[in-house]
Amino acid sequence: MSSVSIRNLDLNFDNVEVLKQLNLDIPEGEFLVLLGASGCGKSTLLNCIAGLLDISDGQIFINGENVTWCEPSDRGIGMVFQSYALYPQMTVEGNLSFGLKNAKVPKDEIAKRVKRTAEILQMEDWLKRKPGALSGGQRQRVAIGRALVREVDVFLFDEPLSNLDAKLRADLRVEIKRLHNQLGNTMVYVTHDQVEAMTLADRIAIMRNGKIQQLGTPSEIYNEPANLYVAGFIGSPAMNFLDGNLKEGQFQFGDVTIDLTQYHYVTDARNGDAILGVRPEHILIGEAIKDHHFSTELEVELFEPMGSDTQIWTRLGEQSFRIRVDGQMKVSNGDKIRVGIDIQRCALFDKASELPI
Repeated sequence: MSSVSIRNLDLNFDNVEVLKQLNLDIPEGEFLVLLGASGCGKSTLLNCIAGLLDISDGQIFINGENVTWCEPSDRGIGMVFQSYALYPQMTVEGNLSFGLKNAKVPKDEIAKRVKRTAEILQMEDWLKRKPGALSGGQRQRVAIGRALVREVDVFLFDEPLSNLDAKLRADLRVEIKRLHNQLGNTMVYVTHDQVEAMTLADRIAIMRNGKIQQLGTPSEIYNEPANLYVAGFIGSPAMNFLDGNLKEGQFQFGDVTIDLTQYHYVTDARNGDAILGVRPEHILIGEAIKDHHFSTELEVELFEPMGSDTQIWTRLGEQSFRIRVDGQMKVSNGDKIRVGIDIQRCALFDKASELPI
């Protein structure tokens, strides 16, 4: 296994700064996910690690060796792209073995690696088929196998599941997680899908405008977001943001006031414009409200049945507000429901800096 270290990495396209003084350490055997919206620099960073882009400044180390100016083939990595990029005229076996033949690996070793890879990915029955006879999920599994057969220590995945339908994405997500648990290789995985990130990652690096906003475990990022952007990006449905003012522990927005004085994180907070973040799943309904100090009655504007849960759209203090409840709860448009807020699970941000209070 190999570690990956990035030091003070800059990448500029003409006068445009794409990656800015980026530092990142990925320990041996870690599954790191680079997460962010389109254009944040996550795929660009992956291509820098792979050697597909020449950086403007900084250094890249793999297993302690400076590979900043090494060719991609000399970095000891395997890469899986968004597109399958399989040779249509070759069988699955041919696609798996092609790179090894070019590297002049002995025939018996090639056969051994192809057989082992096919067993790991459970695709022994496809070896004589061509890509045109495979489903999208099967083709992507072959693409993963083509990287796996090289027996490298670092795997790079560039949004490998984005071309698949929802069920196939879920199935292959499990397979990739199982593969990492089985092999223990270092894996760097790019996605814009937070569900993939939360379920796959040992740690997540959330990126925005070429910089890492927060690096932490899925639990840390969900429960302790580093700023307003991270709080809004992680969570489905997204966190509610109430725009108001904090004064002596009282959070006010519109004609609504929420008393925060009983909670330690606002004891010494300065007064001023603030934003209270409330996740839809942390809204209290029914008996759960009685032990909490804030509750109010809201009118259901819209509801979305999702099966296991239902998402309710309403308004709190004239601001849009989403609630996530059990899917068995009966609700109709226009219903009045009493809700409470679990303040201890909320996040409070300074409006100007967008940093936590």
